[in-house]
Amino acid sequence: MEKFTTLTGVAAPLPMVNIDTDKIFPAVYLKTIKRTGLSKHLFEEIRFRPDGSENPDFVLNQKPYRNAKILVGGENFGCGSSREHAPWALLDYGIRAVIAPSFADIFYNNCFKNGLLPITLPQSEVDLLLEDAKKGANAILTIDLEKGTITRPDGGTLSFTIDPFRKHCLLEGLDDIGLTEKQAGAISAFEEETRRSRPWLFNITEGAS
Repeated sequence: MEKFTTLTGVAAPLPMVNIDTDKIFPAVYLKTIKRTGLSKHLFEEIRFRPDGSENPDFVLNQKPYRNAKILVGGENFGCGSSREHAPWALLDYGIRAVIAPSFADIFYNNCFKNGLLPITLPQSEVDLLLEDAKKGANAILTIDLEKGTITRPDGGTLSFTIDPFRKHCLLEGLDDIGLTEKQAGAISAFEEETRRSRPWLFNITEGAS
């Protein structure tokens, strides 16, 4: 998993409430476990017209935001069914952080497991960032995970908090597999001791060479 330390990039305003995971990544495409190539279906229902052409009113189709790295969203972001494809698609597009007043629990947890930073802020502060995000090419935010700060285009800062363990994992780029691999020495020692003291568990008889 890619480490998350600091992120500077264009923030796209998406002030819609209850953006569910099917709107982020449609269920019809849940046919792959690959994490690449998913961005072409990101927000498909609202990003494209029925004929497949781009919807010019959708924020990510507007020039300043095509390369957005941050989304500023509305309440209950990521609600609906559980699917890791939703954060996968956001990451594949280039989005590394989502800021909103609240998130659905499963989506929130899936973000941390995949290197996407979800930041919860009071609605009043999200409103400030939404106004910043409407500045187009000047809608540049800098997120410093270690310090827990968001620097706005005018130089002002907002603070946020993240669970210390989740923060550590993001800073170190550790997903569940990475965390397990960090304990490789202890796991090997446990296995060796178990083989010695309980050989029958490994189909090994006492005294066997």
